[in-house]
Amino acid sequence: MAKRRLWWRHLLSVLVAPATMTIFIPALIAVATGLGAPDLDSALGVLMAIVGGLLIAFGLFMLGWTVVLFDRVGEGTLAIGSPVNLVVTGPYRHVRNPMMTAVFCIQLGTAVAWASPWLFGWFVFFFTAVLIAIRFVEEPHLRRRFGQDYAVYRRHVPRWIPRVTAWEPSFAER
Repeated sequence: MAKRRLWWRHLLSVLVAPATMTIFIPALIAVATGLGAPDLDSALGVLMAIVGGLLIAFGLFMLGWTVVLFDRVGEGTLAIGSPVNLVVTGPYRHVRNPMMTAVFCIQLGTAVAWASPWLFGWFVFFFTAVLIAIRFVEEPHLRRRFGQDYAVYRRHVPRWIPRVTAWEPSFAER
């Protein structure tokens, strides 16, 4: 029982990181630019709304899955308290950053569904910032924290483009 994270830490983590990037900032952009509802009066508008909705749904599913894995396997939370254990299960066996892929899908889906260049600009800005932060902040931190286990994981699992087959972790190969 003492190992379980408190529910408020998860709520705070989700509000600080993913919700801010996928809901609060896009809502501010929508208000500031006078963005209305998606255009459902044309075939292209409907198609864009469907594609955007599918991207958002996939992103929400992946985000939920990765948050659960961070809690159950990693024994940590998103924005506060990095994982105690290296998470190398589920989507993490295919790609090293599925949580960010989820956030990218939600942001891109929102931009597509609303056909908004402003929301697309937000996606590009955030995507670029994350690419830099992952490479120069998160990965060095994970190398220091998990050492050789992370080095083995990095050799087998790509940062952004998912592996077709799931990696079978075997940390014996040091």
